Parts: sequence; C-alpha cells; structure tokens
Amino acid sequence: MTEPRFTVETAQVLAEVAHNRQKDKLKRPYREHVLAVGDALADFDEDIQIAGYLHDIAEDTPITRQALLEMGVSERAVDIIERVTRRFHEDPDDYDAGIRFVAEDHDATLVKIADNAHNSLPERVKALAEKWPDKPPVTRYADARPVLYAAVPREEVRMILERINPYLLKELDEIVPE
Repeated sequence: MTEPRFTVETAQVLAEVAHNRQKDKLKRPYREHVLAVGDALADFDEDIQIAGYLHDIAEDTPITRQALLEMGVSERAVDIIERVTRRFHEDPDDYDAGIRFVAEDHDATLVKIADNAHNSLPERVKALAEKWPDKPPVTRYADARPVLYAAVPREEVRMILERINPYLLKELDEIVPE
C-alpha cells in the first residue's frame, strides 16, 4: 500500500485548521492571509505552493519540522517554510538580515514576495494606518521588496503580484525595469 501523498489541497486544509482561531493585527481571520499567500503561488510547483500555504505554520503554531515531514510534506517544502520563518533566523529581530537570508533561496523568495504583497494590500495598509494614526504602517515591507525582487526573475515576481496585489505592479516596473 502506498502512502497518501501530501497535496496542495492537503496544505490548504492544514493551513485553515492550524490558523483557525488566530486573528491578524486587524482582528481578521488569519487563515485568510495564509490562503491568499498560497493562492498567489498557483503558477509554481507543488512544493512552492505547499510552502506558501504553510509559510507561517512554524511561526504561529506548535507544528514542528518533524511533524510536517511525518505528515508527508516534502523536505524541500519544509526547508522553504523554515527559511521564511523568522524565529529560525540568526537574529530574529533583524528584519533586514532575515530578508537577505530569504533572498539567498529562489523558492523561499517567491513565498516571501507573496507574503509581503498580501501584507501590502492598500486596504490593509490603510486599515493599519487608521488603527495606529500616530504610527504610520510599517515601511519594512516596502524596504524589503527591492531585495526580494532582485533575487528572482522579474516575470516570476509579476506572476505573483498579478494574483495577489496588482497595485504593486507599477512599483515593480520602477524597481526592476524591463
């Protein structure tokens, strides 16, 4: 008897269940974020899509590397998840160093671009600005984009942005001209 395969659909379900009761900074269901990130990677292979859906699982849940491997998540997908997980970075508080570390790996960079783009949706940025009027939305996402965009082919960035945050396409053209 063959082992059941861990599929993109399995990753979607696991992401929904694992993040089910969590809320984001705006008190919205957090599962919407992880599902959007995974959906944005639909043009890429299964491991990258799975890592997209599960990109925050090691950060925000007790699920471990070993548990993911035992569920049938490929080692490649788990490696991507770990690379984008800040608590595994050398200095988790140094966001810029973490972005540079992520950008050393093509696949992790794609996942981080999707994550960054969803966090940078205009309605999200506006809502964060309204919630904290004295403290404008974090600019670290904007500062990270040139580093991330330079690490992968421009067309791959474009495919992700078209799916998750078309508002960033103009900025892509400015950062990485054709």
